[in-house]
This record gives sequence, structure tokens and C-alpha cells, in this order.
Amino acid sequence: PRHDRAHSRALFERTGMRAVCSLGLPEACWPSRSPEAGVHFLKEAIDTAAEMGAEALTGVIYGGIGERTGKPPTECELDNVARCLGAAATHAKARGILLGIEPVNRYETHLLNTGWQARAMIERVGAENLFIHLDTYHMHIEEADIEAAIIQTGPLLGYFHIGESNRGYLGAGSIDFDRIFRGLAKAEYRGPITFESFSSAVVNQPLSGILAIWRNLWTDGKDLAGHAKVFMEGHLKAAQEAHARSRIGLQ
Repeated sequence: PRHDRAHSRALFERTGMRAVCSLGLPEACWPSRSPEAGVHFLKEAIDTAAEMGAEALTGVIYGGIGERTGKPPTECELDNVARCLGAAATHAKARGILLGIEPVNRYETHLLNTGWQARAMIERVGAENLFIHLDTYHMHIEEADIEAAIIQTGPLLGYFHIGESNRGYLGAGSIDFDRIFRGLAKAEYRGPITFESFSSAVVNQPLSGILAIWRNLWTDGKDLAGHAKVFMEGHLKAAQEAHARSRIGLQ
């Protein structure tokens, strides 16, 4: 169904909120198999994002959640993805939209799982309006050193998702957020940092099934968001202050 783009734009303008759209592609439009179908779908999504007043379209824009062949990605698959993203980036540039590539864990795709793979895809495409979108939930599974991965992404890092290992309250899982925020501080990242969590109490099917949300870790979204805001602000401030002190040789 088509979104009410004008209504969304009016809400963003009235509240002063910045907007970034995120998605995964349906199977019929997976670029690895059908670049042309992927381009058609992404152009519609880009037009929607632009008319809503969003500044970027990001997520699994190179495929779908659950796209796996049982084998590593082939050069043909990666070339198809790159061709699709190149055409989408050209359209996005004309609409004033940035495109983000979010590597996700091995259980959700076989194509791009790490920051370096996302960087390699951007280099393969060669479009200037592509950026890397990192997510701590996926990084916790795939990156050998989360802090180093953030720093190594460098200026290509344009969007950052904070999510816990169980996708519930921050601090209630196993992710080392101290290292993550140290990495952001050392990288001098100044882009958007957003919180992402899921509960089947508020996320309808089929998305909650696709994301494997089998139990509800929260039901009060307002409390969850308030906790996340305080958690993120505190960790980021501490990491930035520690980084600033280390740069001038203070302990």
C-alpha cells in the first residue's frame, strides 16, 4: 500500500524531527537474482522517502531479510547487487536522498555481514551518496572487534543503530556498549545514533516472524524509549570525555 507521504511530511515538519527510512526488499525484488526488479522497487521507495521529507533510505537495500543460498555470495550476485545499487544511487541523487547499506548477520543474509563487506560494496558501486549503516545487534554476532570495526568504517559511517543482543532493554543483554561508544568517540562520529528494539506486542506479522521475535521482552514502549535515551546519552558523553582527555594526555 502507498503511504500518505504528505501527512508524514507534515508531521515531521511540525515536530522538527529528522526522518530516515529503512527497509528490506521482498523476494521478488532481490537484486542478486533480479537487478531490474530491485531497481524498480528501490526507485519507488526513494520517491516515497523524498516525498515524506526523509533525508535517507537505508537498511537491507541490497536484498531481503532471510536471503540465503547456503553458500558464500558469488561474484555474479555481488555484481548484480552493485548494478542495482548504482542505478538506485543515481535516482536517489536526483531526489536529494542518501542511501545506506546495513550489513546484517549471517542468519539474515549471505551477502553482506560486516562493515568491511559494506565498504567493499560501496567501492564496487562507486556512488558518492552511499554510506554504511552499522547496527550493534548484528555487529555483536559478526565483528571480531566491534570498536575497531567502527573506527575502520571511517567517514563512510553515516547511520548507527543501537540494539541489545536480545533486542530488549539496553544493558539487559550481553553487548559491551562501553567499547561501542568508545569506538564512536574515537571515530569522531557525529551522525544519527538511533535505538532499535522489537516486541511482538507492537510489531505485527509478518515482520515479527521474519525477525524471529518469539517472546516479548517489553510492552511499554514509552518506558523502553526513555530508558534507551538516558542509557545512550550517558554512555556517549562518558566515551567522548574519555577520548578528549586521552588526546591531551590526561588520565
